[in-house]
Amino acid sequence: MLLTDTLEFEGFQVEEAEDGEEAFEKIQSNQYDVILLDYMMPRMTGLELLERLQPLKLETPVIMLTAKAQQADQDAALAKGATYFMPKPFSPNELIELVKSLF
Repeated sequence: MLLTDTLEFEGFQVEEAEDGEEAFEKIQSNQYDVILLDYMMPRMTGLELLERLQPLKLETPVIMLTAKAQQADQDAALAKGATYFMPKPFSPNELIELVKSLF
């Protein structure tokens, strides 16, 4: 995946999940510095995943990446716990700078 390659090139350790269910399992079992979450994933949407993460009370920043750029989509993601909302298309450099700013 291009995004994974870009982040790894910048020195980040990246762990991918194939779908929302796998992402949820990984997030429950591991500690991450930041979570990049796609709004539209198979088996569980990004919004559904955010809802399932709420009881865990994670302090990990969540960056929601999405092709859904309507204000209502952004509002819903932020209300469910996303820290940042980045509509596609976005510059990989913009994402890298955002991730770096979190450390």
